[in-house]
Amino acid sequence: MSAAAEQRIALPHLALHAQVWGHATLPSLVALHGWLDNAGSFARLAPLLAARYRVIALDLPGHGHSGHLAAGASYHYVDYVQAVLAAADALQLDRYTLLGHSLGAGIAALVAAASPERIERLLLIEGLGPLGDDGSHTLQRFRDALAPRGDNGKPLRIFRDVAQAVAARSMASGLPAELARPIVERGLVETDGGWRWRSDPRLTRPSAVRLAETQVHALLRGIAAPTALLLAQPTTSYLPGALMQARAACVANITVSHLDGGHHLQLEHPADVAAWIDAAT
Repeated sequence: MSAAAEQRIALPHLALHAQVWGHATLPSLVALHGWLDNAGSFARLAPLLAARYRVIALDLPGHGHSGHLAAGASYHYVDYVQAVLAAADALQLDRYTLLGHSLGAGIAALVAAASPERIERLLLIEGLGPLGDDGSHTLQRFRDALAPRGDNGKPLRIFRDVAQAVAARSMASGLPAELARPIVERGLVETDGGWRWRSDPRLTRPSAVRLAETQVHALLRGIAAPTALLLAQPTTSYLPGALMQARAACVANITVSHLDGGHHLQLEHPADVAAWIDAAT
């Protein structure tokens, strides 16, 4: 498996980091990971794409090796969209293919809606648009997000070694340990007494506001790029089939495919996902 190069991308308000595969002269493919993941989410897939693309797997703000937001700030999907657009500017990418998984797929869809002239193709795994709101939990979510809390949240767990952290992540996600390892290794930092997560603890706080589903649909209608959506079978509980079907119907040029597996299809079945990308592009 080919090794990734590390790249630092300086933005006005923080620095992002990325893992990069493939020659600089190849067409660019920007990859966006899921919530509490990092660029290691693409460690098994990216080498299979590197003969065709320069794969740039970003660590989103607060994740992996990227910087954390300033004290008092909170993480919101609109800010992720702005960060991705700013990273594309810093990398001087006029047009590029965009690949997203889970949260990254939601962000990728909004990047494509915000800047349709720059996205060559849109490739989405287990996600299409941000989490929506049907109104049933709006008030409680708002109160929970704005309730007083300590600035740093609960203390970070210290792991005695990397293997213990891998086991914890595997138990929480259902991913086999060997598949969780690339995410975990990139997501740890050595500290006194062991290892702790690098990610910003504020990422686990609830969002105060979500878009109504009608607003999500309006944004998805702004996607102009040819789009391919890959969903796991059986259906993930938080991506109900009817919801995803209604969202997909908003995208003018979309192909929906299914693959037996869990939520992290690109780690579980990298060859199949690479073949799906080849067929879509």
